[in-house]
Amino acid sequence: MSQDLWLNLPVQDLAVSVSFFEQIGFERNPGPGNSERSASFIVGGNRVVLMLFLREQFAGFTSHAVSDTSAGSEVLFSLGADSREAVDRYAERAAAVGGTVFARPSEANGFMYGCGFCDPDGHRWNVLFMDPARMPGR
Repeated sequence: MSQDLWLNLPVQDLAVSVSFFEQIGFERNPGPGNSERSASFIVGGNRVVLMLFLREQFAGFTSHAVSDTSAGSEVLFSLGADSREAVDRYAERAAAVGGTVFARPSEANGFMYGCGFCDPDGHRWNVLFMDPARMPGR
């Protein structure tokens, strides 16, 4: 049975991407996975590993072309937040450190509050707070 989840993303400029993720609050993962061509982060309480690889290295081990994020989305990563304020902070931090907010923080379906941003390489991230007290059927 699988024990870990690793998200691997291609990046154009590793230093820019590392700085972005550090500044929005991702935790660096020490040890293997950090080099001049890659960086490792821990995401959330379940300790999902986010690996950033220079585009050429990523293409080499996937044996596939790297998506052009300016022309389309390859994936939408969703992060759970523990409050509406946490959602707001993600949007503010992402915009302040080189990301693009494509969906300002707002409410949806009466119980969700979220935002969407792109990192410097155009990968899309969604941050959601789901208020259990306002969920349908409760």
